[in-house]
Amino acid sequence: MAENKRVEIRPAKGRPMLSWVGKKPLRDVIAYPAQLVETFAPEHALKTDKNLWKDWTEKFPKSGLLFHGDNKDVLAHLLANGFRGKVKLIYIDPPFDSGADYTRKVSLRGNKRSVTLEGESYTLGEQIQYSDIWANDNYLQFLYERFLLLRELLHEQGSIYVHLDPSRSHYVKVILDEIFGETFFRNEIIWRNNNAHNSADKQFGPIHQNILFYSKGEKFTLHPGRRPFSKAYIEDRFIYQDMRGKYQTNYLTGPGLRAGESGQEWRGFNPSNAGRHWAIPSAIRELLEVDTKGMRTLEILDLLYEQELIIFPEKEGGQPMYKQYMTDGVLYQDLWAYQPNTKGVLYGVEEDIDEDVKWIEKYPEMYNYPTIKPEGLVERIIKSSSDTGEIVLDCFIGSGTTLATAQKLGRRWIGADINKGAIQTTAKRLQGIIQEQLESAKSKSKPLPGMKEDETPPPAQFSFAVYRVNDYDLQVQHNEALNLAVEHLGITRTKTDSYFDGTLGKKLVKIVPFNHPITPLDMEEVKRELGNRPQEERDVVVVGYGKELAVQAWLEDWNRNRKRTGLPNQIEAKDLRVDAKSGGFFVHKPAEANIKFKRAGDKVNIEIETFLSPTIIERLKSQAGLLSPQIDDWRAMVDSVMIDSAYDGKVFNITLADVPEKKNDLVEVKYVVEAKKGAAIAVKITDMLGEEVLVVKEV
Repeated sequence: MAENKRVEIRPAKGRPMLSWVGKKPLRDVIAYPAQLVETFAPEHALKTDKNLWKDWTEKFPKSGLLFHGDNKDVLAHLLANGFRGKVKLIYIDPPFDSGADYTRKVSLRGNKRSVTLEGESYTLGEQIQYSDIWANDNYLQFLYERFLLLRELLHEQGSIYVHLDPSRSHYVKVILDEIFGETFFRNEIIWRNNNAHNSADKQFGPIHQNILFYSKGEKFTLHPGRRPFSKAYIEDRFIYQDMRGKYQTNYLTGPGLRAGESGQEWRGFNPSNAGRHWAIPSAIRELLEVDTKGMRTLEILDLLYEQELIIFPEKEGGQPMYKQYMTDGVLYQDLWAYQPNTKGVLYGVEEDIDEDVKWIEKYPEMYNYPTIKPEGLVERIIKSSSDTGEIVLDCFIGSGTTLATAQKLGRRWIGADINKGAIQTTAKRLQGIIQEQLESAKSKSKPLPGMKEDETPPPAQFSFAVYRVNDYDLQVQHNEALNLAVEHLGITRTKTDSYFDGTLGKKLVKIVPFNHPITPLDMEEVKRELGNRPQEERDVVVVGYGKELAVQAWLEDWNRNRKRTGLPNQIEAKDLRVDAKSGGFFVHKPAEANIKFKRAGDKVNIEIETFLSPTIIERLKSQAGLLSPQIDDWRAMVDSVMIDSAYDGKVFNITLADVPEKKNDLVEVKYVVEAKKGAAIAVKITDMLGEEVLVVKEV
């Protein structure tokens, strides 16, 4: 995995086709190498079923895989390294709300009063994934390329679910029709996720989101599941009872004439005479003790009759009816609704029963992502379109709900995100789940987390590995640098503009992420945005940290042509690295820690004496409404502590993890680990904003 590889991608041939400015096919991609940076494999982990991993590539450990990087690079890497056609289920929740604030909110630990900080905003490639770019067509191309890659990874009998906003789903559906084929569109699931909105002056209240469901081929997994009948419906309809329980009678036929056995006479009744055909529901087939696949319709009817699952009630004119038992419930349809304030009955079901797909109300603040989805919603999708041990993929993991749910449901999983905070949050969440599963598996006294008593699939893995693809580590905290640029250059922020960050006098300002210099590509983006605003006459200042030499030639050519033709929008580039006014304000002060190590035989005592995060201190000072904040305990700034008792300088193998479950809990100060003499002990401290400090000591 040390060399770049070029991976060929098959073209999309479906219809209809959506056009946009800049649309181009993805014929091939470069697969960059992945660097293993961290593993979580508890020493007391149990072994899992080896048969699950027969289709797994030897290039990766038999564990969960978590990738940090642009998901286009990650998907290309997976294709180049053995995962083509291996993924059974893809669920993705790409950013879609053009007006949303996708900044993660974090709180300090142990504070009696709530002290909330804004996490890092998104930078570099994250701008495309998480910013308001629907004003141009970049996002459509962005999704188009990733859908092509996802199709290549998907198993021939696999499925993909794409979670979207109603205002964008129609665009994406046409793209998916082109890539997967219109005939393989299965459902547009409507998820009612909210209560009423007071927006009648502008629109009907938006209370739902859309989930587009496609299969890759004609054959695919689908276990839709059932929800219980309402009490009122049971009392009204389930008036019969036998040894199997309470039941009601229901039709064995469906409307419309059919050729073949579906329209033939059976035991004196011919469905064709009533304009109907035999339609045997799957729920009643499941009660038979034999596999009915490949069996003739009349044979199945005979078996059902022999096992007293079919009766001929007089009130139905002697028409054969099947026994529908109370335990069957109602199959889930394409409307997934949760209405906490109603008791209405829909199709014999109380609507407020559907609690597993309700909006987030119970999740810990540590997962406080603005777009987090409930585990119950993802659980329904995973159970419906995959089986135990199969591979589930999510390349927009956010807070890690898909991976967490897959881990609980005994599936193998692969996840990716370009945001480092998402990787850290997900890794921490998975560590907690795996530890709980290990304890449950050992005690065998209770089901696994999130499982019912009769549903305990064993975990597919008790470990995971974290990789970095194409190195997206930030050298400068973007929020910190951006705030300093705004303050010291006198920029007025404009939150209502979807592209420009503010104004400097009468000029528009675009701030380029500070982890790379201003490039001609950045200038082309500004040019493209101005092209979308023909009435805009203001000049533009592009602010960045460093500037490539080619930028100056680009600017001279642009400004000369604008002046010659009498057009507005002169552009200048301000390099803060050489700007005298910025001075030393852009010196990033990393977090630091003092740690004491002391050997005692084959064990090492570790004590964290102090920890300081200058970024958190500065952020607290700059946020409105907080006056001279005081942090009495340095542990309030610490999110987690990880220890590797035999660090090799390359991969951090977690042998001890201190991840407080509740927001008011603090990390420990002292730790004890077993380690060989002369071993390098590494302690990784992560602050509440995701910045890491690594202290290594040979003891």
